Amino acid sequence: MTAVTDGLADELRLLAADIAQEAGALALRRRAEGVALAATKSSLADIVTEADREVEALIRSRLAAERAGDGFLGEESGAEQGASGLTWVVDPIDGTVNYAAGFPAYAVSIAVVQGEPDPDVWDDVAGAVFAPVLGELFTAARGGGAWRGGDRLRVSEAPPAGALLATGFGYDPSTHDGDLAAVRRVMPLARDLRRIGAASLDLAYVAAGRLDGYFERGLKPWDFAAGRMLVREAGGVVERAGSASDARRMIVAGSADLVRDIIVRAMGDP
Repeated sequence: MTAVTDGLADELRLLAADIAQEAGALALRRRAEGVALAATKSSLADIVTEADREVEALIRSRLAAERAGDGFLGEESGAEQGASGLTWVVDPIDGTVNYAAGFPAYAVSIAVVQGEPDPDVWDDVAGAVFAPVLGELFTAARGGGAWRGGDRLRVSEAPPAGALLATGFGYDPSTHDGDLAAVRRVMPLARDLRRIGAASLDLAYVAAGRLDGYFERGLKPWDFAAGRMLVREAGGVVERAGSASDARRMIVAGSADLVRDIIVRAMGDP
């Protein structure tokens, strides 16, 4: 198993950043050329574009050339075990519905983790989230902080007027009533609520202090792997609330106090 030194973690951060920017540029070009729908997944609203697949193929190709011994866990092409003990966890276009609609809130999310490819047990190593339309790059390496370009990031503390929160909703209409009920329970903590549509950006914005907190049920590992690391390296907390057997566990991010308060309310104990 690869021993991950601080130097290697930062090297992997730079690699993730470079690949994310190349992948984001490809996504941006394909969007300008016009989006072709490739398939639906869990529901009619849960779509895959040809660009998702092409961008993930580019990321896999770059990693195969530069990190041949590492594993891979991607949204579109599944899992592949490696020999190094490191796994790359990739969402090629996070926010595909936004992307297909021409709404500019989408991102490439790339993380590398150590250990079993299970977010409850893996150790964060490095990650990058790149928003192509805005040209913003967020990166983190284990123990090295979280960054937007050359600016170090820090999670905010909710002001007295209440927290600026973000959330999201699953594609399955049968889950919407429960999600909306959770929002109602959490709203006394908030001064306002945002619904961006890309978990990696929600988490990056929490890390940057643009949002005070974020909560959402049913995310997959590739949705939050890089963003969770950004928040933690920016001094925040990210919890997965609910039992390990629950496929719709809730991700909650922000300062420690705010995360605690959101969990208490969102999980049904106002």
